Amino acid sequence: MDIVDLARLQFALTTIFHFVFVPISIGLSLLVAIMETMYVVKKKELYKKMAKFWGTFLLINFAVGIVTGILQEFQFGMNWSDFSRFVGDVFGTPLAIEALLAFFLESTFIGLWVFGWERLSKGLHLACMWLVTVGTMLSALWILAANSFMQRPVGYTINNGRAEMTDIWALLTNGQLLWEFPHTLFAAFATGAFLVAGISAWKLLRKEETEFFIPSFKLGITVALISSLAIAQFGHGQAQYLVETQPMKMAASEGLWETSADPAPWTVVAAIDARNQQNSLEVKVPYLLSFLSYSKFSGSVPGMKDLQAQYEQSYGPGNYIPPVRTTFWSFRIMVGSGSAMILLSLYGAYLAFRKKLELPNKRYMQLMMAAISLPFIGNTAGWIMTEIGRQPWTVFGLLRTEDSVSPSVSAAQIWTSLLAFSGIYLVLLGILAYLFARTARKGPDGHAHEEVQLHDPFEQEDNRHVAQ
Repeated sequence: MDIVDLARLQFALTTIFHFVFVPISIGLSLLVAIMETMYVVKKKELYKKMAKFWGTFLLINFAVGIVTGILQEFQFGMNWSDFSRFVGDVFGTPLAIEALLAFFLESTFIGLWVFGWERLSKGLHLACMWLVTVGTMLSALWILAANSFMQRPVGYTINNGRAEMTDIWALLTNGQLLWEFPHTLFAAFATGAFLVAGISAWKLLRKEETEFFIPSFKLGITVALISSLAIAQFGHGQAQYLVETQPMKMAASEGLWETSADPAPWTVVAAIDARNQQNSLEVKVPYLLSFLSYSKFSGSVPGMKDLQAQYEQSYGPGNYIPPVRTTFWSFRIMVGSGSAMILLSLYGAYLAFRKKLELPNKRYMQLMMAAISLPFIGNTAGWIMTEIGRQPWTVFGLLRTEDSVSPSVSAAQIWTSLLAFSGIYLVLLGILAYLFARTARKGPDGHAHEEVQLHDPFEQEDNRHVAQ
């Protein structure tokens, strides 16, 4: 692997690991805020108990995940100095606001929320959690504003070989951001919701503290259903936007080598031969790609070969076709996981509406436990499709990936840091999984139900005789 490939691999690994923690924080903060709001409004201790229990998961994730963002910034400066130099003036403002405003908003008020239960009024304490929720959303907004510039550069001028911001409002009203932000936000809400619903399903399956986990499951599955439907809606809008602004990415995600007929069929699956630029064993649905692209059952969609010719005229000689197989299948993995989330949350909402959670469906509850992973799979696949589909650019139309790496970093240095970072991330993930499992096992009352099974059975028998 050359320097560019190693740097890209490290960027992919650090970002994927980091994005395990981020959506949990965004999603759980919203759910905890809703639970505490229900406590303040309805004045039922159950909702306070729910907010404290599920808030523990939020605190664990916040404490463990904060390190991952620091490591990600480190590898930006080490491996991508030419990229940082090119976009530094544009990225400086949104990233500084994210760190100084949004992150400090989260960290300050989550501290007040933890230690203010008996010290602050109910309304003020609730406001702290909502400010944490707003802070997580603002962090996502400013990070995605920077990422959207990489997808569709706006509000800039080129000066001395660097992009300099001329209009921050153009950055915040970038069409890419207007679709990408809600799509990502609802994906984060779904991540937290499926985590709550999945852990609740595990407890309901074991018939433990059902009076607590039935309302937890109901809230989780409701947010999961709303979020999953919103993900699909905003994802569809974002795809149509990309047909206009990044047609090569969308053509790659559909494995479309030749410009389609009118109307265009949608390829469900295909065996892609990137070397010969053709597909085999295609399964297609007539008319559907035209509808997905233009919201009507007519219209031709440009293929990668024609777009390659156009890009060569605009940007000069080079290969502008991204890795097609990766883009094609990551898109389908994302759509497949999102579809499964909709179906599972629909059925869960049906069970909750019909009050059938007291005698839970064993197979469905087992599926919901496994479904905790679905948002993470969808988030990762969607990010891979977004970034791989933009290749060979780091900043579309302005800066190529091969021109973005640090000129003085060696392969050995990248390998060393890559292995070190990966080791740290694996340890952090292990800690997160252990603490989550331990907290879930103990439940809201703070004791593990399995502990009873560890007692000596002869001691239990002796206790019975003593009692008699």
